[in-house]
Amino acid sequence: IPFKAHHLSGGTLRFICLATVFLQPEENQPETILVDEPELGLHPYAINVLASLIKVASENKQVIVSTQSVELLDEFDAEDIIVVDRENGRSVFSRPDEKELSEWLEALKDTL
Repeated sequence: IPFKAHHLSGGTLRFICLATVFLQPEENQPETILVDEPELGLHPYAINVLASLIKVASENKQVIVSTQSVELLDEFDAEDIIVVDRENGRSVFSRPDEKELSEWLEALKDTL
């Protein structure tokens, strides 16, 4: 019986696509990798693996990930995270320290 992509779950297909991007040889990767909510549909263990792939890729490339996933954010150090909030109709960027990030993540958990 042939195995086709539509037999796979959305999360599995998403992970395969993301792994393909992040595991490309460095010379084949774009200078900037931008991914929106890559954790959607992924098993919690796959989120851990994804975070590792992002970290490795970010050693040599600019990687920008937007997420609302506390689970994904927990995989990174505070210095790796820039928080974007909306204030008075404008985007405000901040780089919280460990304590501020912990408080921000707790507040985020309450809103999700």
